[in-house]
Amino acid sequence: MSDLDIKFAALADATRRSILTMLLEDDMAVTDVAEPFEMSLAAISKHLMILANAGLISQEKRGRVKWCKLEPDALKTASVWMQGFGQFEPVNLDAFERFLEAELDAPAEKTSSKTA
Repeated sequence: MSDLDIKFAALADATRRSILTMLLEDDMAVTDVAEPFEMSLAAISKHLMILANAGLISQEKRGRVKWCKLEPDALKTASVWMQGFGQFEPVNLDAFERFLEAELDAPAEKTSSKTA
């Protein structure tokens, strides 16, 4: 699997995109990353491993706590690949964050409108 395939595969999962959005704000401890999700710490760790293997985040141990950090240049290869089609502009992380937030809010809005 190519580097680009690995990155796109990592981005294909909504939980992982949500984690990336959280890490846009600041570095986070693994337990803090896991807090908003209704899944086990082991499941979150698996998502984090996929993001780290794709080069989208890095992890480091500080004392007893494992921290996650967004790697801001990690999407450059995907951006360059998309630019090759002439239809896309370079990835703007602020715009990417707004896109991710809109995508993550959309399912919640659909769910709340169904229950209303």
